[in-house]
Amino acid sequence: MLTPRITALALVLFAAGCTAITVNLPPITESPTDERHNGKVVWRDLLTNTPEASRRFYGELFGWEFEAPRVFVGVGGGDSYMLIRHNGELIGGIVDTNALGKEENISQWITTISVADIDAAVDRVSGAGGNVLNPPELIGDRGQMAVVEDSTGALFAMIQTRDGDPSDEEPVQNGWLWDELWTDDVEGATGFYQAVLGFQHTDHDVENADRSYRVLKYADKPRAGVLQNPFEDERPVWVNYVRVEDPSAVTAKVESLGGRVLVEAQARPIGGEVAFIAGPSGAGVAVQTWPLD
Repeated sequence: MLTPRITALALVLFAAGCTAITVNLPPITESPTDERHNGKVVWRDLLTNTPEASRRFYGELFGWEFEAPRVFVGVGGGDSYMLIRHNGELIGGIVDTNALGKEENISQWITTISVADIDAAVDRVSGAGGNVLNPPELIGDRGQMAVVEDSTGALFAMIQTRDGDPSDEEPVQNGWLWDELWTDDVEGATGFYQAVLGFQHTDHDVENADRSYRVLKYADKPRAGVLQNPFEDERPVWVNYVRVEDPSAVTAKVESLGGRVLVEAQARPIGGEVAFIAGPSGAGVAVQTWPLD
């Protein structure tokens, strides 16, 4: 049975059966690329019940900027969806969940993965032990999207873009760096993403650690990590990483901006320094140095 939280998340994104919501999202890439990068995380949306505070939080921490899309996106109001830019480039969106009238807090970052054939990918979800929360739906210029739950309970979206995917480029400071699935069943999750998205995986030995680090790859290109959930009582979740120069400098500002430091800055076994923070609505994001020297 789908939990009310998951159902609400799906409604926020795609409005299946809800006449109060009209969705027509702009393309992920403002200039068509016609590139297809199966398995790549191409977009991230923040669902939040504190949109103004969240914009201030991420704007102050990372220098992100926000704007209303040129096309109409309605979840009870015209400003319910905002685009996020960094260095002039589109990197994500913010959804105001208050327009749904839900009392529960369903705030979190939603990871969206590119697929070449969304109908075929969705058809494989149930057989791999997952759930299709919203089947493929055309959302304007962006393309076709679907919301699914993997075999371990982690929510994510899949997209077949209309104009192509963003090109692979070196992560920039204060931009997106990496994406990781935190799950209580690494092997089961690996099997799910292999069956649905065609991922292969490699395990990398980690010095002074009792387990290896798993990387999901497509066409030999690393696309995401899989990690045993470090929080025992939390449901599986996709976690997004922002590249920063100094995680300690970031965490020093978090509380004054209305957020929380969930894990203080510390050395990471695979290299680099990392911290885990939450914005004003409680949605978590990681910050990490790069390269991992």
